[in-house]
Amino acid sequence: MSLVEFFFKFTHWEAWHYHVKYIPIAPVWLWYCARARSFWFFTASNPSLTFGGFEGEGKKEMYDQLPPRSYPKSIFISAQSGFSSVKDLLESHCFSFPFVVKPDVGAMGLMFRIVNSETELKRYHNTMHANYLVQELIEYPLEVSVFYYRMPDAEKGRVTGFLLKQQPAVIGDGRSTLLQLIRKNKDLKYKLYEINTRHRERLAMILPEGEKFILSYASNRSQGGKLVNLAHEIDDKLVLLFDNISRHTKHFYYGRYDIKCNSIEDLKNGNRFSILEYNGAGAGIQHVYGNGLTLWQACATIVQHWKILFRISAHNNKKNRIPYWEHQRGRKFLKSAMQNLQLLEKLDREFPVS
Repeated sequence: MSLVEFFFKFTHWEAWHYHVKYIPIAPVWLWYCARARSFWFFTASNPSLTFGGFEGEGKKEMYDQLPPRSYPKSIFISAQSGFSSVKDLLESHCFSFPFVVKPDVGAMGLMFRIVNSETELKRYHNTMHANYLVQELIEYPLEVSVFYYRMPDAEKGRVTGFLLKQQPAVIGDGRSTLLQLIRKNKDLKYKLYEINTRHRERLAMILPEGEKFILSYASNRSQGGKLVNLAHEIDDKLVLLFDNISRHTKHFYYGRYDIKCNSIEDLKNGNRFSILEYNGAGAGIQHVYGNGLTLWQACATIVQHWKILFRISAHNNKKNRIPYWEHQRGRKFLKSAMQNLQLLEKLDREFPVS
């Protein structure tokens, strides 16, 4: 790491590893664990999601609880299936290229890919160590995140965060290589390691002037995505939409929806949108980014959300008799989820982006 890069990261808390910013407020989390007498107090927050949606939950179980046609057409693929069985399944569900593939249990856009041919799909299937989803490619132009919570005994919830998510991309100038374009981009130059490993065979390529090159089809910050604050767009129509979705699922009380939509107005009106996924108790509170907040302001926002998470979980535990996970069960599950995440990180670094 160069001195300039070190100084930038040291003075911009947004560039720190996502765990580091939690160090100053870790005692607050431990206080809630002590009050609940459980390290896994959050498991009661979203009772119908494994581990409360904190980590290691499957996307299929989430889709099964969402309103019909509110999410992309998807097929669950077992890692143990032969490739001929996968082809038969795609044909029976009328899938055609291109489409999306992503792990059923994943995070941060790891191993999210757009597949354009049978050859690419076969390579993905033979590489994946775990179950995954084949999903229709949603072409809506906007991707947004909505952080929503609702107390279990309340009819109306609250949207605390609304963000536009932009894919990491560069625009060619007819002279610079892909690597040079990345280094010139202030939002991408400090993500060089993550980006270079996926595009190592393309880094010397010179992009024609005006040509856009998408570095990742996942819009996550960890992959260089950019977040734009849309807090000014939060209104009663937006809250009502997610109140209705929350009441349909019955047990999604706290988390973040990632959505593709045609426009913000269409989304508010409940038209032309598709829910890509729902992140429960472990959802990153992404609206602390892109607002010019100081580290302490961001920490205060996170702590406020932890308080809400605790209140929802305590209510479900005491009033609705939803038990917190036993210590050993939670410890074993979290260890397995972390191992899966480490494997996905390794695969994602090595697997090419089409």
